[in-house]
Amino acid sequence: MSKITHFEIHDVRFPTSLTGDGTDAMNTECDYSSAYVSLFATGGLVGHGMTFTIGRGNEIVCQTIAQLAKRLVGRDPESLFANMGKAWDYMCADPQMRWIGPEKGVVHIAAGAVNNALWDMFARVRGKPLWKLIVDMTPEELVDATAFRYITDAITREEALAMLKAKEAGKKEREATVKEIGYPAYVTSAGWLGYSDEKVARLTKEAVTAGFNHFKMKVGADAANDLRRGKIIRSIIDDPQYLPPGKPLRDPNSPALQGKNAGPTGAVLMIDANQVWDVPQAIEYVKSLAEIKPWFIEEPTAPDDILGHAAIRRGLKDSGIGVATGEHAHNRMVFKQLLQAEAIDVCQIDSCRLAGVSEVLSVLLMAAKFGVPVCPHAGGVGLCEYVIHLSLIDYIAVSGTMERNVLEFVDHLHEHFLYPCSINENGRYTVPSNPLEGYSIEMYKESIAEFEWPTGSYWVKAKGGQ
Repeated sequence: MSKITHFEIHDVRFPTSLTGDGTDAMNTECDYSSAYVSLFATGGLVGHGMTFTIGRGNEIVCQTIAQLAKRLVGRDPESLFANMGKAWDYMCADPQMRWIGPEKGVVHIAAGAVNNALWDMFARVRGKPLWKLIVDMTPEELVDATAFRYITDAITREEALAMLKAKEAGKKEREATVKEIGYPAYVTSAGWLGYSDEKVARLTKEAVTAGFNHFKMKVGADAANDLRRGKIIRSIIDDPQYLPPGKPLRDPNSPALQGKNAGPTGAVLMIDANQVWDVPQAIEYVKSLAEIKPWFIEEPTAPDDILGHAAIRRGLKDSGIGVATGEHAHNRMVFKQLLQAEAIDVCQIDSCRLAGVSEVLSVLLMAAKFGVPVCPHAGGVGLCEYVIHLSLIDYIAVSGTMERNVLEFVDHLHEHFLYPCSINENGRYTVPSNPLEGYSIEMYKESIAEFEWPTGSYWVKAKGGQ
C-alpha cells in the first residue's frame, strides 16, 4: 500500500505589472502569481497543483494550502482515487479550517490547489492526461467523483447519472472530432486596459492572423476611452483584409455565432468590467457601448450578487447584450443560484477559484442541465494549461457540444510549464496528449528557483521587487 508522505509549497510570482499584462478597471497592478503545491507518495508518486493570485496575499494562500495538505498525509492515494467525491468532502471537512470559510475565500482557493494536485497524481498514476482520465470514467465513476453537497435542489445524483449515460454513445466520436479540429478559443491578450492604442491594434491584427474570431477587451474605467478602444478592435476584426490568406468568411448567422452580435467577417467581441459597477451603473454603461456590438458583458458587478446579475441581464436584453460571470464565483452554490435565477447567458468557471476538479464537475453538470454554455476563465498563470482539460471533459462527457463555447486564451507565461498549452493555426486549443502530463501544471524547477518570492534569483536581484 502506498501513502502520501509529504508536500512542498512554493510562492511563485512573475513581474507582469511591469508590462501592464492583466490590467483592468478593478485590478490596476497585477503580478501574476502561483501558490504551488506538490504532493509526494511512496513509490515515486507525485501530483502538482496550484491556485492563482495577482501578487500580495499569495503567501497567505500558501500557508492555507499547508494546513489543508496536512490532512492528506498518511492517506493511501488509491483509496482516495476510488471515490474522488468523498476524497473532496474529506479534504474540505476540517472543522477549524472550514470555520474560516466556509467554502469560500482563501480556504476555498487553497483547497482547489490541493484537490487539483490529487487529481494530477491520479492522472499520472493511470498514465493519462487529466481530461482523458475523466472522459474514460463510467457515468457512475464520474458521478462519484463530483461534489454534490448543497446542490441537489438543482441537480441530483440520479439526474446527473442519466445525463451522463445519455451522452455515452457519442463520446468516441466527439473525442475524435476535437482531436482533429481543436477546441474553440478566444483571445484576451489584446484588450488589457494598460495597453496603448497602437499595442491594442497590433495585437488584434496578430490575433486575427493567428485564426481567432472571438476577442475580449477590458472596460470600466472610462466610457469614452472604452468606446474608442472598442472601435479600434472592431475596425480590424470586421475588415476582411486582415483575415489569414485563404480563410473563408464565417457566417454571422450560423448556429455557432447566432445571437453573438458577430460582425460581417463573423468576428465576435466581448467586454469585461471585472466587477467595477453597481447594478444601475452597469446597465447604463454597457448600453453606451452598444455601438461596438458586444456579445456579453463579463463580471458587471459584485461576483456573488445573483439578483444583481439577473437585473442587469433583464436591463440589457433589449440591447441584445448578454451577461457572463463566474471567474470569481467562489463555489458551486453561487453557480447554482446564478443558473436558477436565469442571471447569466454564459457560465465562466475558474479552475482555481472553485475548489478543484471535483467541484468543477458539479458546475459543468448544472450548466448542462440548464442549457447554459460554459466558457472558462483562463487569464493568469497556469490557467490555460488547466482549463483546456475542463472544456474537453464538458464537451466529450457532459454537455456534448462545443458549438457555442469558447475558451479564453492569453499568451503569457506558458514557457514556465513542462506541458504548455498550444493553439493551432485556426485559433483553437490543441488537445493535450502526453500520457505523463496529468493536469499539465508541472512547473520547471528553474522557473521556481528564479521567481519564488522573495528568495528567487529574479526577486533578489530586484531587491524585493514590489
